[in-house]
Amino acid sequence: MTHYIDGFVLPVPSDQLQTYRDVVEKVAKIWKEHGALDYSEYVCDNSNLEGTRSFFDAASSKEDEVVIFGWVAFESREARDLVNKRVAADPRMVDLINPLTSSSRPIFDAERMVYGGFRSLV
Repeated sequence: MTHYIDGFVLPVPSDQLQTYRDVVEKVAKIWKEHGALDYSEYVCDNSNLEGTRSFFDAASSKEDEVVIFGWVAFESREARDLVNKRVAADPRMVDLINPLTSSSRPIFDAERMVYGGFRSLV
């Protein structure tokens, strides 16, 4: 079965990882409610393979940041477009998109996120 995914990589301040996780748990439920087949995010803990560029480098992460790798799976690109449109219109997303931490800074910088939509190859 072929699916379509949105994939992303982003740095998150290490001291904000739990707050980020709390938000992502809510976001994942919203995406699935609107039709996503799966929503997964992972924290990179090994990105060293000789001769390759690491996710830490690709994300331009700083020493006090962790790198998140994630994807959202959809039935098709058309389904992705519809689900993402519904998610963007969901009023619950307003406060979740980039909540401020106790220090009044965002839990991540969306401009540093690497993102793309992918069709199945294998």
